[in-house]
Order: sequence, then structure tokens, then C-alpha cells
Amino acid sequence: MFTGLIETTGKVTGTGAVLQIETHAEMELSPGDSLCVNGSCLTVTDVRGRKIFFDVSPETYRRINAPARGETVNLERSLSADGRLHGHFVTGHVDCVGTVKNVKRFSGFSEVTVGYPGEYSPLLVEKGSVAVSGISLTVSDLSARDFTVALIPETLRNTSAPVWKPGTRVNIEFDIIGKYVVRAAAGTGSEGSLRKYLENDKP
Repeated sequence: MFTGLIETTGKVTGTGAVLQIETHAEMELSPGDSLCVNGSCLTVTDVRGRKIFFDVSPETYRRINAPARGETVNLERSLSADGRLHGHFVTGHVDCVGTVKNVKRFSGFSEVTVGYPGEYSPLLVEKGSVAVSGISLTVSDLSARDFTVALIPETLRNTSAPVWKPGTRVNIEFDIIGKYVVRAAAGTGSEGSLRKYLENDKP
């Protein structure tokens, strides 16, 4: 389990069945640890100084936007049981790949609009949480095919977000709480029944 608060970034130095990343800052890691790489939970197989190695299965590559050699990736270690939850619960299981459609830059801030497959629209709400390439962000605007997030200077300084531009592909994980709510709604048989259930009425 992760929070979506990026600890540091790294550069991809090797791809394929064995993914190799060189971090930009020291991280306390050992073989067997979980590390969230651009939103995907991977298991560390070896650590050599700032070089980290992972075995990546074909299934994982089918689900994510596979990082290319030289690409900057976001890194976060798993949440400790006594840690503060500053972002939101992120599992590291990527739901889909989205595409950056527009980037607006202001004084130190950015607004980014991301397109995503429409079938996932029930999993997003305005002012709700979403993980984009591992970064915990808040949805500021929403449609059936895209959503917009605001990036503060702190996020821009410490993640790969500054290199995003129209056409950039990003990993998306929707809020796990929303997934359970949608699942519960399907079990009630109708949206109206769920509303009654939530209002403590009989469906």
C-alpha cells in the first residue's frame, strides 16, 4: 500500500524482463521490498548503490505504460503501519493508461487534462482522488472522457510531471474506495436502490 506522495525520481537505465532504475536520491531498500514505480507496484530483486532492479512480468507490461530507457519515473516506498497518510490509499495496481490532452502553465502551477477510457467514468468524482503515474492528485474538473488535475509547485519540483505534454501516456489508478462503492451499487441492482440504501431507507 502506498500514499501517492512521491519520495524521489529515478532514471530508467535498463528495460525488458529485468527493469533497472538509477535513483536520484538514496533510498533504504532491500530485495523483496515493494516500490511503486510510476504508479505500478514492483518487487525489488537487487540493489546496488543507487541502482535498483526488478523482474517485470508480461502481464504487468500489458497493464501499464512501459517506461522507456532514459525516462524519468516517480518512486515511492510502501507505507509503514505507523506512517501518516498524507495522500490517499494507492495500491500500485494500475487500472488503465491515459493520455495527457492539455497542459496549462501558470506562475509555478500547472493544470493538466488527462483523457481516459470512458468505461472508467463511474470511478471518478470531482474533488475526489486519483493516482496519475503514482502521484496522488485531486480531480478539479471532470467529463466522461477526461479529467483535470492541478499541480502545485511542490509536486512539480519532486515528480516527473514537468515533462508531461500533450500525448504523454500516464498510468492511472482510481480510488479504491470508489471501486468498492461502484461494486456495491452493482449489487443493489440500480443507482436508485443504492441511493436509498445510503439514505438508510429500504431499497
